[in-house]
Amino acid sequence: MVSVDKSAITYFIADLHLAQNRPDITACFLSFLKNEAKEAETLYILGDLFEYWIGDDDKSPFIENIANGLLALKKFGVKIYYIHGNRDFLLGARFAKKSGMTLLPEIETIELYDEKIVIMHGDTLCTKDIGYQKFRRKSRSWWWQAIVKSLPLFVRRKMAENYRQQSAEATAVKSQDIMDVTEEEVVKCLEENNSQLIIHGHTHRPKVHTLIANNKGAKRIVLGDWYEQGAWLKVDKNGFELLNNPL
Repeated sequence: MVSVDKSAITYFIADLHLAQNRPDITACFLSFLKNEAKEAETLYILGDLFEYWIGDDDKSPFIENIANGLLALKKFGVKIYYIHGNRDFLLGARFAKKSGMTLLPEIETIELYDEKIVIMHGDTLCTKDIGYQKFRRKSRSWWWQAIVKSLPLFVRRKMAENYRQQSAEATAVKSQDIMDVTEEEVVKCLEENNSQLIIHGHTHRPKVHTLIANNKGAKRIVLGDWYEQGAWLKVDKNGFELLNNPL
């Protein structure tokens, strides 16, 4: 479990989907790192920082720029934690070290202002999306990742671009209900971790939800995506606040 100083500010972000063809999102993120994030003791990135990640050996000025921005924040004294998303789950220890991030397991509990909180990307909560969950199980296996990482960089890039297109096409025909979380799975996760609060991304539907878990009131906070604006959750001694800035 990760604990945070009671007087500190903590930020949570997810679903930035950084890509070379969206310099506006990159600029907004780098501005966030240089300004708002420097107020914090801790920054949690809950997955899909990148639109896709094909391996730590993929080097470009775009990727180096992101790594340098994160590392500058780390050197400023902010702790940065990262949980893999469904688009960048191949991000590894090499890039994490270069950017000053600490990798966390897919489900982590933290203690914040005397409250135990579950944090995760959120894709495992969407159990009605059977096709995606089947792909997820395969793509997280050691053998699948070993095969993919052994392919030439240009092949991996083409695979990622194809997957992104297929994912967009599949999403267009899926119902909103299928792509959202299953409440029973949220309750199960909270009860397994003896918590009354869960924070996640993935669904791109920022909101604070109320529910019942462990036979008492609980909350689920969903982080926003960065397609149209920068979006983050600020937590301090005054409580939780979902914020955003225009790109």
